[in-house]
Parts: sequence; structure tokens; C-alpha cells
Amino acid sequence: MAAAKPSILLISDDAAIRHELAVKLEFLGETPVCAESGNWRQVAGKRGGLEIVLLGSCSRDEGELLRDIGGFFPKAAMVLLAAEEIPDIVGAGLRARLCAAPDAPANYRNLLDTLHKARLCHEYLAGTADADISRELAAVRGLIGASPAIQRIREIVTRLADSEVNVLITGESGTGKEIVARSLHRISGREDKPFVPVNCGAIPGELLESELFGHERGAFTGAVASTTGRFERAHGGTLFLDEIGDMPRNMQVKLLRVLETGTFEKVGGNRSISTDVRILTATHKNLEDMIAAGDFREDLYYRINVFPVEMPPLRERIEDLPDLLNELIRNLEAAGRGSVRFNSAAIAALCAWSWPGNVRELANLVERMAILHPHGIVGSEQLPEKIRQAGAGRPPPLQSGPGQDPLPAVDASANMPSIHGLDLKEYLANLERDFIERALCDSGGVVKHAAERLRMRRTTLVEKMRRHKLGSSR
Repeated sequence: MAAAKPSILLISDDAAIRHELAVKLEFLGETPVCAESGNWRQVAGKRGGLEIVLLGSCSRDEGELLRDIGGFFPKAAMVLLAAEEIPDIVGAGLRARLCAAPDAPANYRNLLDTLHKARLCHEYLAGTADADISRELAAVRGLIGASPAIQRIREIVTRLADSEVNVLITGESGTGKEIVARSLHRISGREDKPFVPVNCGAIPGELLESELFGHERGAFTGAVASTTGRFERAHGGTLFLDEIGDMPRNMQVKLLRVLETGTFEKVGGNRSISTDVRILTATHKNLEDMIAAGDFREDLYYRINVFPVEMPPLRERIEDLPDLLNELIRNLEAAGRGSVRFNSAAIAALCAWSWPGNVRELANLVERMAILHPHGIVGSEQLPEKIRQAGAGRPPPLQSGPGQDPLPAVDASANMPSIHGLDLKEYLANLERDFIERALCDSGGVVKHAAERLRMRRTTLVEKMRRHKLGSSR
């Protein structure tokens, strides 16, 4: 396997600190290039594509050194590890690329935070965060994942940024159709106006007309006051009609009229009201089958389906599950509803499940696990039985030696949960212990064979086993 391309230059004249920080960076999966303030140019001159410069204690004049590094790496973010604040001697252009992080070397969480902020800065400097890209990122922040399927959705959403066409979003329940609708609204020219969602399946048919168009006082029994409908509330913005396949046929006729004329009347009223809204719709049903059965109007279908977007089910983008887990945990923590972590065995089992409820089912599971195991690390044995059985039947492969069965595992860097409230050292220690236990189990307790499977020296594995209090007789 090819070595990872170095992206970090670590400069410090203190050999002990330089070594300690390099070890921590390697532990986090980075491949740092180390240098002193007197030879950094010679070392860095052999490298390309460096993103971050970490600058520790140095004997050279700080301002001069910063200017030299800034000129040599015009696209790199720079982090001062030994400073409480940015020195006044640097200019405005260089100051925008600098951050002071005196606590970063102290623990892994601060170091991760610092690297994350620095990489965002590098992306901006490299031209990947200009106004258009920033707009795109803001639009698709809810569309989590890196699978080809979700990347296509993000591309479609950004292409529709300046379009006013009506969009029909299809897909199974729980796939995130409303997230797509909100993303489309966020990047449109209507982003400063209201986004008004309506679940057509959750409102009784006899009340849906009043809900959409409002009603006048006395229009029906109980109408003691005039009300404003969703169309009026969404004026100038976006009206999202979710589960439009559940809309009664008589309401389909009235909706079609609004789409054709841009006007409507309140229930019990006779005054024509103009409306300026963009219509986005969604459904989990097959509207073409409904048209054939006479349950959905064909003319309305062609009005709302100017541009179709189909959300893929979670089982077709299962590689996005770790990222979705991270996001769901972050949301849980931000809402103050607890926190939880999942070890590699649990994630492997989750990746093997078919997820008939899609992302909504995953979100419910995360919240349930946070209640049952608050701030704990969930293993496969804590998951619901149906998911455990799926995980036992289809483990994902890990590369191993010739003639050996693959170990079920998940890449640790890809599946790292939110760092908020996370004891990174404890999390990775548990992950490491889990890998070692699996290797020993599959190797019949033979340390030599387990070490080969884990691609490490036998003496290294023995030391790790001692640290984790794992015993073996061979």
C-alpha cells in the first residue's frame, strides 16, 4: 500500500517537542514532515501539496520566519503552537492565514480541532471556497456522505441554484426528501423568504383546503375568525408539499388552478388573491401508477414534475453510514439530548443492515442508544437483535495475508464520531482492543498469526496486549 502523501510541515527547534507532536500526528493518521527553523526550506523543497504548517518554538526571528514560510507556501494555513495570540508584526494578508493554538499539542481533541480549522483555511486559500463554492456548501450541508449517489444529488441541487422550476422529489420514506427541498430553497433567490412545509398526508382531506388557502370567518362551523393559509405565508418564498401522493383528487384540481393562474381564493371567500411561490413536492408513492389507477391527475403530475430528483435509499449508499452517524451524534449533542459512540464491530453490523426505514430509522436508533447507553461506546452486542444477526451474516472484509479469512472491520478515520465531548484516546484504545481481540480469536490465540493479520511486529502486538490486559498462551 502506498504511503499517504504528506500534507503537514512541522517546524520546531525543540527536538523533544517535535518528536512528541509528530507521534501524535501519526497517531491521528497524518504523515507530517519535520524540520527545524534553519533547514525547513531544504526539507520542504522536496515536498509538494503541503496544506498546513505547524510552527513551534524557534530561535529565528518570528516575523521574518513567518514571512518566509508564507511566501514559500502561498496556499498553506499556518498554526502558531507556542503563541497565545497572533503577533502584530505580520501584515493583514498573512494574518488571515494564521491562527494561534497554544493548547493544540496538549491533547488530541484540541489538535484535531486545530487541524480541522487549518484545513478549512487551506481550502479557502486554494480557491475551493470562493463565493460560488461557499454557496454550494451552504446549500448541501444537510446532504451528508461521499457516495456517488449522494454526490449526484448535491450536483443536481447546485445546478438548480438559479432555477425557478417546480421539482418533484421522490424516494422511500425516511431518505431525506425534505432536506433536498430545504437545500433547494437555501440556494435559490428566495432564500431570505419563508420556507413553508406541508405534509399532505398528515392533514385530513376536508381540512387541507383551509390549511393551504386559509378561510374567512363563518366559512364553516367553528370558523370564528379569518385565517391565513400556507400559500399566503409562503408568499415570495417556497411552499413544500410533502407526500403529495396523499392529496385528495378534489384538492388536486384546486392546486392545479393555482399553478396555472397564480391566484386562489380563501374558503368561504370571493376575493382572488395573487401568490408568488415556488412549488416543491415530494412523495414516496409511484405517481405514474396512481395516474393509471385514476388516483392522481396527469395534468398536475406534469406541472409539478418539471425536474425530478430521486433520493437513493440508505442501503444503496451504505458507505455514507459512518458520516451520517457522525452528523446524527453531533445533532444529538447540540440539542442537549445526550451522546453515544459506536465501536468498529457495531458499525460493521450497522453497515450490513438493509435499513428499510432509511436515515430516519438510523436517527431513531442513535437516539435510542444514547438513552440506553448515555455517553457510552456501543458494541455489536448492544444493537437490536435483527441488526446483530445481519452483521453476523455479512461482515465487511479487511485485507489480510494469503489464505486467511478477512477480518470484519471499518476504517477508523472514516468512522470517527463527533469530537465534541469525545475522549479520543479512550475511543481509539477501545477500537484498537476490538481489532486485537478479533485477530486473536480468528488466529486461534496464536500471537504470531494475529500479528501477521494486523500487519505489525509480534513484539508490538504483545506490548499492546499487555496494555489492554489481553492474555494469550502462544
